[in-house]
Amino acid sequence: MESGPAIFAGAAFALFGAGLLLWTGVRVRHRAPVAHGVSPSTAIALTTSAGVVCLALGTWCFGRL
Repeated sequence: MESGPAIFAGAAFALFGAGLLLWTGVRVRHRAPVAHGVSPSTAIALTTSAGVVCLALGTWCFGRL
């Protein structure tokens, strides 16, 4: 019974983290701003770390099954 919410949360975290990392990579490759009003290095660092944290949370949720 408890595996349903863990699968949903793991999938949500993993999809969001992967999407965020993909989006950040495309923006950096095209030399487009990642976040307006923020220095590029800070925006890249924060979005990359948020994406990695979300992927780690997704992996943790799947590991709890």
